[in-house]
Amino acid sequence: MVRFDPDRREALARLAALGALGLMAAPGESRSDPTPVDGKARIVIVGAGAAGLASASHLRRRLPQASITLIDARRDHYYQPGFTLVGAGIKPVSYVVSTTQEYVAAGVEWVQEAAAEIDPEARRVTTAGGRKVGYDFLIVACGLELDYAAIDGMDTAWIGRDGVGSVYNGPEAAAATWKVMSAFAAQGGVGLFGRPHTDMKCAGAPLKYTFITDDRLRRAGMRGKAELHYLAPQKTLFSVPIVSEKVRMLFQDRGIRPHYEHQLVSIDLGRRLATYRSIAGTTELKYDFIHVVPPMRAPAVVRDSPLPWQDGPFARERWLEVDRETLRHKRYDNVFGVGDIAGVPKGKTAASVKWQVPVAVDHLVGDISGKPSQDKYNGYTSCPLITRLGRAMLIEFDYQDNLYQSFPGFIAPLEELWVSWVMKTMALKPTYISMLRGRT
Repeated sequence: MVRFDPDRREALARLAALGALGLMAAPGESRSDPTPVDGKARIVIVGAGAAGLASASHLRRRLPQASITLIDARRDHYYQPGFTLVGAGIKPVSYVVSTTQEYVAAGVEWVQEAAAEIDPEARRVTTAGGRKVGYDFLIVACGLELDYAAIDGMDTAWIGRDGVGSVYNGPEAAAATWKVMSAFAAQGGVGLFGRPHTDMKCAGAPLKYTFITDDRLRRAGMRGKAELHYLAPQKTLFSVPIVSEKVRMLFQDRGIRPHYEHQLVSIDLGRRLATYRSIAGTTELKYDFIHVVPPMRAPAVVRDSPLPWQDGPFARERWLEVDRETLRHKRYDNVFGVGDIAGVPKGKTAASVKWQVPVAVDHLVGDISGKPSQDKYNGYTSCPLITRLGRAMLIEFDYQDNLYQSFPGFIAPLEELWVSWVMKTMALKPTYISMLRGRT
């Protein structure tokens, strides 16, 4: 565990309070609780993750007479921003696990089955058990699918053994990843890191885990006996150019070697051999530890429906076709998409959900009330990018790659700060829970 000096306790308490009150409000934006609207529409929400639960909570408050149905089979709820902390040995599995039920707003019907089919022409969702649920409005918030099978030879059963880690595959996988990463930190060798060629949730997480591993090696006195490689299928390390350059400089300072335009295509788990495709051909690298981040795509319930993008950059993985400012579907105007499933640039983080959901809900309520909404989502998201244990950079940006500062004069972007670390490890979870309850 990372320990803090006693004289920092007061600052720690103040930061935790900031989180509980609603951390990271996008600059220049404030939203009062609108007056409830009369309306008896049938609203169905597919998905009970962060985006679905937050949508249900907001809708229940805005439309007290509406019929709101949440469809999802998941009983457990995962605080996914905490997966890297579990994988770093900083938090226990219990930190990221709770139940879906405790966040379902009163008066919302929860159908505890997976959604199997969406028929936007008939305005109907069919569950895995064959139940048909009609709707007047639909919010698609079903998240995304981790496509480990797209990496030839990958088997998630190996996570936590023989040098294979992947914090993305759930709380237990994150804990298992910590086990093999800490063993690697104790003995050194070759460590491989990277990200997929697809859009992904929390694009900063693979970088965080690279920095965390580097720091664990240093603390164990083994950094000189380790090689760390970061292989990115893209031409950059991060989608925001100024952030990418900052990460490149940190990598150079810490001896982490970046490789650009390298896509992980196969892995020989028995031989500890990873194969990457690049413009120059294929590259095989032996490893003692590898952190696998799989390609990601839309779940089958969306992939196999009429709702995905038909062309353009979001069509390959079949992301939901929505307007990036209103989150309204471009061909079915009574359908909205929020969270990871939405085919928009950048927005696959909990911070994105926090700002997407009120916009989508306001447009839906505007349709019912006859008072069209003017709200727009500008792509705001944030990434508390851990750069070592006890330090992080609070990166906030939008569709245009503009950097924001929620706390000007207190927290500067691109600076490795203890205060940003405390926000990530202590203050953000209370805000996240408030978001699920529709309070932020």
